[in-house]
Amino acid sequence: MTLQPGTRARLRATVRRLDGGRVPSGGGVSDGGTVLVGGSPVTCLRLSARAAAVLDDLQVRDPVSEIVLRRLVDANLADPDVGQFRVDAGELTVVVPARDRPDQLARALAALVADGRPGQLLVVDDASRSPGPVAAVADRYAARLIRLRRNVGPAGARNAGLAQVQTPFVAFVDSDVSVSTPALLRLARHLAADPRLALVGPLVRGRSRSPRPRWFERYDEGCSSLSMGPSAGLVREGAQVRWLPAACLVGRVTHVGNGFDEALRIAEDVDLVWRLTDAGHPVRYDPSVVAEHDTRPTMGAWLGRSFAYGTGGAALAARHGDRVAPAVLSPSLALAAGSLLLRRRWSPLVAAVCLGRTCQQVGAALPRTPQGRRLAGRLALRSLGTAVRQESSLVLRHWWPIAAVGCLASRTARRVVVSAWLVDVVDQVISSERAQLGLAAGMVGRGLDDLAYGAGLWWGVVRGRSARALRPRLVTGDRARPAPSHGPR
Repeated sequence: MTLQPGTRARLRATVRRLDGGRVPSGGGVSDGGTVLVGGSPVTCLRLSARAAAVLDDLQVRDPVSEIVLRRLVDANLADPDVGQFRVDAGELTVVVPARDRPDQLARALAALVADGRPGQLLVVDDASRSPGPVAAVADRYAARLIRLRRNVGPAGARNAGLAQVQTPFVAFVDSDVSVSTPALLRLARHLAADPRLALVGPLVRGRSRSPRPRWFERYDEGCSSLSMGPSAGLVREGAQVRWLPAACLVGRVTHVGNGFDEALRIAEDVDLVWRLTDAGHPVRYDPSVVAEHDTRPTMGAWLGRSFAYGTGGAALAARHGDRVAPAVLSPSLALAAGSLLLRRRWSPLVAAVCLGRTCQQVGAALPRTPQGRRLAGRLALRSLGTAVRQESSLVLRHWWPIAAVGCLASRTARRVVVSAWLVDVVDQVISSERAQLGLAAGMVGRGLDDLAYGAGLWWGVVRGRSARALRPRLVTGDRARPAPSHGPR
């Protein structure tokens, strides 16, 4: 399966192009060539002169340009431009799982029909305690109602709707999400442009419905765990975006297959995304389309949801092994970051040695020019920063029960916790989303979210009798990657 003819792509602004110099090739080195560095995870891609010529006009015109664009898009070095593709509303069925909450359901359906209806609109009543109001809302918006006799959870409710879909594309939209049909059709353009794609997801942004949102609602608006950030890309191992929330997804029915694992009531979306990508059906994230997800109206509900997300870690580990690891680090960067968090007199020396090793390994893949050496230094430094943030997250989020006990008896443990907290402060200051909340509200919100998620993670680990979800993964090479936990920070 290939990209459709005429498909265009845009090279990311963060991608660096290095021309000339000596570059690795087949176990040795060769002169010339073009090397692109960037993407997520960071990739070093060498292009021949013929392939590099495609960069002047990133459009599928022939087999060579299709191969080049495919490699660029798959490495997250370029993002596809699918504006020329069109998907008719009649080709899309929207499945809305619901259980009670008729007011939220009415808001979701109103948004879906405001600017045009999908081909079919299905509401799956997952054994509501009061089914009458749900049925009345579905009838008001001319949605077909599927009523389940027993509660099967979000995964089972979505699957019940999926089994009734007769269109080539399906959208899953939760009853507490507001998104328009035209927005869903814009996501479906990716599926029309790339026959391999199985799912596409938008930016899911928190939205408070309170007249005067309280501080935790504002925190959830700016730092929702369902928001995957501002950068588009292919969802893949080691990338900045490694899963998508099922709150809003558009999929190709033939690739989605039987849908979600009904045994999972939490993390069923992560499981589906990983199963699809493992089967060779890519998943894409497009934050240019926004879906609004209602924030929790009480602090208990907000923290309870974070706790619930944490419990999904053990079930994911049982199915996907160390893919759910809370941190992915190379040995040398793990040592460097750990030494910095310890804040000993010898810490800068250890970090410098490890950073030099990382710089040497990264530089071996780049053209041997002054420009290549400078870029290697910047990439190594950025990798160290990522490693420090990952280890800080381990201390304050995933391993906080251990850290709390350690602080009672160890001065070293207290020093590490303070260091991790300082890293959090810096991250709070430089984060544009959290900066709008103010430092105090952002730090309190983040701290409470970490405590709730970590407690849920440990609860799931104890119940599952396996600590796999707590173990970081060490990888060969010195490229640190973003922490891939189900409840992202």
